[in-house]
Amino acid sequence: MTTVLVIGAAGKTGRAVTAALTSRGVDVRAAVRSARRAETAYAVGARSISVVDLETGSGLDEAVAGADAVYHLAPNVHRDEVGIADRVAGAAARAGLSRFVFHSVLHPDDPSMPHHLRKAAAEKVVRTHLPGATVLRPAAYHQNLVDAALAGRITVPYSLDSPFTNVDLADVAEVAATVLTRPGHEGVTYDLAGPEVLSVRDQAHVASDVLGRPVEAVRVEIDEWVAGPGASLTAQARDDLLAMFASYDRGGLVGDSSTLRRLLGHEPRTWAQALEPA
Repeated sequence: MTTVLVIGAAGKTGRAVTAALTSRGVDVRAAVRSARRAETAYAVGARSISVVDLETGSGLDEAVAGADAVYHLAPNVHRDEVGIADRVAGAAARAGLSRFVFHSVLHPDDPSMPHHLRKAAAEKVVRTHLPGATVLRPAAYHQNLVDAALAGRITVPYSLDSPFTNVDLADVAEVAATVLTRPGHEGVTYDLAGPEVLSVRDQAHVASDVLGRPVEAVRVEIDEWVAGPGASLTAQARDDLLAMFASYDRGGLVGDSSTLRRLLGHEPRTWAQALEPA
């Protein structure tokens, strides 16, 4: 049985990738930052748990030992994204692994977003250790806004009219499982953008139609966001997200869906489908 080490398996993306892998009969070893996070990973099918410290590298060599592949997703807007990539890819290289997938972001070279640039630098570090690594560059997820839509009010601190090609998390996880378990993806970078260009205002209109009840789209002023959701963040993470909001104001985040469609072998899930009950 193939064993895949999933870094960040207790998070939203890690859980989705774990579920997609286990549905294919893959043995998933979940890398989590503390033992108390283990139940979250077990709940979606992980067979074993490795506690690792991505900031120091403690536990990484032990976690990688015996694995056939690694899926690496760093914590969101982490200040040491490049260092973490260096430690994880280095451990995989020392273990002699040839299959490694790095979860990056759509348009990592956009200079207006510091955390995107760290993703770009991390991609290069990964490929320095493992030239055959596969890089996935997903757009923002539908799921980032689903709960808000279901509650009747989508609130964002950027333009309601900027365009986005959001992608479904399940589609990203399906692609991840494919490139981790099938040959032919070595050394390739894939942009994963959804099939529709929609603004937040458009998404609210679609949600209203799908749910059969009004869904508002509301722009929150930056000062209000800083005093609210942004207040609990580090200064660096807050500044990274403020830069992202400003970039979204200027042009949203749009990519080409043709690669996702080809890798899936079927139509990607739309925003309307993401709102439907499971």
